[in-house]
Amino acid sequence: MVTVRAPATSANLGSGFDVFGAALSRPADVVTVERADRTTIEVTGVGAQYIPEDPDGNTVGAVVEALDAPAHIHIDKGVRPASGLGSSAASAAGAAVALNRLYDRGYSREELVPIAAEGEAVVSGVAHSDNVAPSLLGGFTITTTDGTHSVDARVPLVVCLPDVAVSTRDARRVVPETASMDDLVETVGNAATLAVGMCRSDPTLVGAGMSDPVVTPERARLITGYDAVHDAALAAGATGVTVSGAGPAVVAACRERDRQAIAAAMLDAFADADIDARAYQTRIGEGATVLEE
Repeated sequence: MVTVRAPATSANLGSGFDVFGAALSRPADVVTVERADRTTIEVTGVGAQYIPEDPDGNTVGAVVEALDAPAHIHIDKGVRPASGLGSSAASAAGAAVALNRLYDRGYSREELVPIAAEGEAVVSGVAHSDNVAPSLLGGFTITTTDGTHSVDARVPLVVCLPDVAVSTRDARRVVPETASMDDLVETVGNAATLAVGMCRSDPTLVGAGMSDPVVTPERARLITGYDAVHDAALAAGATGVTVSGAGPAVVAACRERDRQAIAAAMLDAFADADIDARAYQTRIGEGATVLEE
């Protein structure tokens, strides 16, 4: 038996659509696997009632198949489904690490990224790695067709999750198919600024690099109260604010001393829009961790 804690993640970070990702110190899924002749899945925790336990419909089923590692799998969800915090990716990453260890497959964490991404395809229809990469590797990650690079950044964050759902499929449908040259130049500049900020663990640069004129404005329209929450976070001291992944979670970069005030301001802004929400005072953290074996 092997038990792994796999963290929530924030993908895109505004300017890094389908490329950037960051592991969060909290929340997280806990995945336990035990050898078996055939695969069975049990899901408990937040939003468990919405997650299929049939291996063909669960993100970890594809991971089991890729690793040829049948098991009894228990997923204790700490990352709510349809949150924009890499819920399916956390389960896939946790299962990949646990099954790799249980069956001694010998894959490195980097080699597990495309395997865990196959699980993502079950949920979103596309095997994207921008969530599974940071959940596996930790820190800030840059994922391209050539592979993944990670930086062990130290940046405080606040993530505010409203009690509404935005599906990844719906959020992808609103992504513009074209962009102006001015918008592309602005986005590239912001992405470069954010990457430098991560390398320096500088929340001011990270926040300045989150702005994105192409994808984020379209996805923000799917989140009731987003503009007010965005402005409230900045007024409370956030260095930058954007949609986390496909949403509806909203992520703010900040200094350590400002996290509590920012969390309260974001919650109040959602409340003013008659939306219940939960705030996580978190930071960029480590990747999947083996808890027991």
